[in-house]
Amino acid sequence: MIKKTLSATATLSALAALASLAAPCAFAQSSVTLYGVLDEGLDYTNNAGHGAVWEMASGYAQGSRWGLKGSEDLGGGMKAVFQLENGFDVNSGRLGQGGRMFGRQAYVGLSDSRFGTLTFGRQYDSVVDYLAQTTANGNWAGYLFAHPYDNDNTDNSFRLGNSVKYTSPDIAGLQFGGVYSFSNDTNFANNRAYSFGAQYATGGLLIAAAYLQANNPGMGATGAITANDASFIAARMRVFGGGIGYTFGPATVGFAYTNSTYKSPTGNGYIGVPVAAPGVELNTLKYQNFEVNGKYQFTPAFFVGAQYVYTIENYDASSGSVKPKIHSVGLMADYNLSKRTDVYVQGEYQKVTGDSTHSILDNAFIPGVQAPSSTSTQVAVRVALRHKF
Repeated sequence: MIKKTLSATATLSALAALASLAAPCAFAQSSVTLYGVLDEGLDYTNNAGHGAVWEMASGYAQGSRWGLKGSEDLGGGMKAVFQLENGFDVNSGRLGQGGRMFGRQAYVGLSDSRFGTLTFGRQYDSVVDYLAQTTANGNWAGYLFAHPYDNDNTDNSFRLGNSVKYTSPDIAGLQFGGVYSFSNDTNFANNRAYSFGAQYATGGLLIAAAYLQANNPGMGATGAITANDASFIAARMRVFGGGIGYTFGPATVGFAYTNSTYKSPTGNGYIGVPVAAPGVELNTLKYQNFEVNGKYQFTPAFFVGAQYVYTIENYDASSGSVKPKIHSVGLMADYNLSKRTDVYVQGEYQKVTGDSTHSILDNAFIPGVQAPSSTSTQVAVRVALRHKF
């Protein structure tokens, strides 16, 4: 009898201790979520440099990642929020985004249901937040379907460091926001960036627009867009565009236009070589991308999507100005084995036509493949498995 009484007393004490530990969490209404994506598959490229290549590659339909996000209720409709998101390569286990621990996103801030959200850290720009959703690569297709060299960043080639971001609440389907990224340099304007955008969604309709400007992207290791993070290294980058998408029944169609201008570009992060012809000074490199895309959901588990992009490239150099054209065509089929696991097949074809720049830009290059083609055409095919948790 004495043993039973002691046991009951110990049990009650333990429950009381656990309750006291849990009480502050319940009062604060805090939550933390662990999540992730693993995207792994086999790629075939018909010409990567001077020959065909088979390779195992990670993170195409979605970048492979794991992350933590959470919030704490501060009362009165206000919350403290944070997100830490790591990108990695499934094949090797290496960190992505230039070897950063949380290279995809890392921010903390405050969110208010009436006034919006203010966050600080490494974050997406407004092109990614608003406009990218009207493109195939920024919505359902990913890496291989990016516009040439991801010149408009609709595929998240880089993030903005040292950034302050405001995101409005949803106002009858309208949402808008902006980002300012500090250079962290004694020269205030050196390698800084700013961006703003908006989208309106109602029913099956989505309309979006965004603008992004960066000074000296790819210059240095501490600015808004650092050397190991940039898609293009240039004196200035300007991107703007608009898009529209409409879903009716099982079908979704979209159109997007983006305009990207690089002043005095000297290199590209994808191919790692100068973009100008030898001995030529490149004044301006400009891309105009016209995209049409569509997706049809045959069953809740199976969809097929297609994309066509017509790109006008304006190559203005000391040797003269030319305007090559780039045609990109993509196809994708995706089947869900469960709510969290799917298999997909993708194919992308690119052809460069028209005027010659007498540089590496005359060679086709599909973002995600090992190297530019040795010719004006390139084909890439991918079969992959994706799991979300």
